[in-house]
Amino acid sequence: MKFLVSKDSASSTLLHTLMSAVVIALLFYLGLDLVLHAFVVGLDMETVSHTLYGYAESFEEPILLETLLLQVHIDLFITLFVLMILTSIYIRLFSKETRPKRIVRSLFIAGMFAPLLLLAAYFWGEFLIYGWLGAFVLWHLQAAYVAVMILKKLFFK
Repeated sequence: MKFLVSKDSASSTLLHTLMSAVVIALLFYLGLDLVLHAFVVGLDMETVSHTLYGYAESFEEPILLETLLLQVHIDLFITLFVLMILTSIYIRLFSKETRPKRIVRSLFIAGMFAPLLLLAAYFWGEFLIYGWLGAFVLWHLQAAYVAVMILKKLFFK
């Protein structure tokens, strides 16, 4: 258990392997999450608008509130786990630098606001779809950046 105190992953190959595997799995999740949201909600203004509000010309029904609430609930829950895992590893590896504080804060803000902005767009209008798209893409890009930085530190000390 000494590796938990020393923060030296080089002395424990098991810890190094586990952190690498978890971060690779999270990168895989981030990619699949983009695919899922592209399929369920959409990733452009027109598709998201049709999903949330329906489209009368092609007889598309708006998304049911229960379905949207379930999606937002799942997004908040899973996003929180991804953020906690990524940031705990990131802080462990980069604790001597000042940059992690800003990165972790912006990652949490974008990650937590993305699902909430989608729900707000359902109730308060299309202009919030831009906020959701921005926050959703931003948190995925930031999370991928953090994951790549972790893998770079683990593999190329």
